[in-house]
Amino acid sequence: MNALDTNIIVRFLVRDDQSQAESVYRLFKKAENEKKVFFVSSLVLLELLWVLESVYEISRHEILDALEELLLLPILVFDDQPAVRSFLSIARKNNIDLSDLLISLDTLSSGCDSVLTFDKKAAKSDFFTLLEKQDL
Repeated sequence: MNALDTNIIVRFLVRDDQSQAESVYRLFKKAENEKKVFFVSSLVLLELLWVLESVYEISRHEILDALEELLLLPILVFDDQPAVRSFLSIARKNNIDLSDLLISLDTLSSGCDSVLTFDKKAAKSDFFTLLEKQDL
């Protein structure tokens, strides 16, 4: 099984480079015909969120819809697929930054109690704990 880099998924979703988008489409079609799958790591998913939000300025709702569609593709196997589904569900119910939410869920699934942060906005969620100077 091969893994996909973020740029492959970006080309598939955004189609900003027609030639590369067509290459990805052919690759996916061939994999579908041959019953092959590609692995999507949590790090690629994290970078994908950041790129779609920051570079392409795609709305949160559109990003979440796109991820749900990707989960339906039988040629894609996500790292901890149930966690990705949980991420999508939680993301639709709040306004936590998508990258922060994914980081926190990934960390908490590893047995951690919380994610320490200096990010005051992230610390408003139950997933993060604000680290302040007096804590040191």
